[in-house]
Amino acid sequence: MPDRRKFSAEFKTKVVLEMITGKKGLMEASREYQIKDTVLSRWKQEFLERAKQVFEKPEPKEHEKEIAELERMIGRLTLQLDMAKKVLGS
Repeated sequence: MPDRRKFSAEFKTKVVLEMITGKKGLMEASREYQIKDTVLSRWKQEFLERAKQVFEKPEPKEHEKEIAELERMIGRLTLQLDMAKKVLGS
């Protein structure tokens, strides 16, 4: 059994955009790239389903929230230390 061909994301995007813009039809792209039409249809469907993710603002991950809180804490402690140094220095 021959090895399966693997296609890069860039190649898949190029092919799907050609089909969406009408530059190539499904069967024409299938013949030109020697890829089954069902595979190309699946790529197109996945592309269209995930297109909205491009414009979605990702939710901050839990560790990013924790990092932000720690940075705020460092800022407060730095201010307290600076004030303590001024008080003890004078």
